[in-house]
Amino acid sequence: MLKLTFLGTSSGTPTRQRNVSGLAVQSVLGADWFLVDCGEGTQHRLQQTPLSLNDMAAVCITHVHGDHCYGLPGLLASAGMGRRSKPLKLIAPLPVREWFEATRRLTDLHLPYEVEHVDVESRALVYGAPGLRIERHVLRHRVPSHAYRVQVETRRVRLKADALRAIGLPPGPAWRALQGGEDVPFNGTVLRSADFAEMQVDTAAAVLGGDNADPALLYGACQGAQLLVHEATYTQEVLDKVGPGPMHSSARLLAEAAQAAGVPNLVLTHLSPRHQNAEGMAALVAETQAHYRGNAFLANDLDVFELDGAGKVTVTHA
Repeated sequence: MLKLTFLGTSSGTPTRQRNVSGLAVQSVLGADWFLVDCGEGTQHRLQQTPLSLNDMAAVCITHVHGDHCYGLPGLLASAGMGRRSKPLKLIAPLPVREWFEATRRLTDLHLPYEVEHVDVESRALVYGAPGLRIERHVLRHRVPSHAYRVQVETRRVRLKADALRAIGLPPGPAWRALQGGEDVPFNGTVLRSADFAEMQVDTAAAVLGGDNADPALLYGACQGAQLLVHEATYTQEVLDKVGPGPMHSSARLLAEAAQAAGVPNLVLTHLSPRHQNAEGMAALVAETQAHYRGNAFLANDLDVFELDGAGKVTVTHA
């Protein structure tokens, strides 16, 4: 129901294997997709995916730091040069809009489509469409930072096939009529659609965090969600040495918060370059598994995570 393609998983600076933050979000509802954060080089990663900038419905920026937004002007310029014409929502803190508009003015950037700014500070529901909600949740960082909770819902009419077979009605036009809401005559009686058809609602929700020193703040957002994506910049040992100044999370802090919230799937991203070797990755995994009993993953660039309505996650590579 939700598909997440990681376009950047490094914190602060890119490395040879990892770009800085960017995450593409697709749903079963259609071709429209959403970009969460847009670090420098995001558009290069997008060229390694089948995603089209013409189908991008919104860009959601978690906070104003450069490794989360420096790729925005170039990406939107490329969309314009690709003949995009439909409006685009920029869901972001006000400083991101001010910086983008200044860059747009000073570099003579003319876009053939409207960019509509949605200020995340002024509302909780930042995007709504039939079957889709995106809500923002406040985090704790050196500048205002946010998480986005993306929820998708599908509805379909499901026939009680076993009950129909039990009364001797074979599959065929009568089944289709019942599924379409029509009552059907059968063996001298009338089969009511309401008795043999029921609405099946499938829901999937993922919480996508920005930079944050306190993952426990997302306890409420994680209720009913099947997946949490969150920074794990350091191991706890490194965080203790670095101190509270950077205001980032460790794998342990994140794992403890995810366990307390009961979220069944956890993806670690925004990894410090110091942890991006075999030893560092193993340390992050071990620390997470020591404090979290769900399904934990370390994201790599171009990993694709698919979340179904039952809360199951499958991982492939773009």
